[in-house]
Amino acid sequence: MVRWFAELERRCLTRGVFCSLDDLKTALEEWIKVWNDDARPFKWTKTADQILDRICRYCDRISEPDH
Repeated sequence: MVRWFAELERRCLTRGVFCSLDDLKTALEEWIKVWNDDARPFKWTKTADQILDRICRYCDRISEPDH
């Protein structure tokens, strides 16, 4: 998984973005396959209210006029 993720990071950093939606979709599907080969349980460390508050703060910040 580490090798594949390193390649994904390299592509993202080199190009800045994926060349197409199909490239992004392929990369995500491959990541899911790799993750599922060695899946680990996900543990939430914040409450739903904390997550939603953070999202709201982020949305407020990016919607300001000087952004």
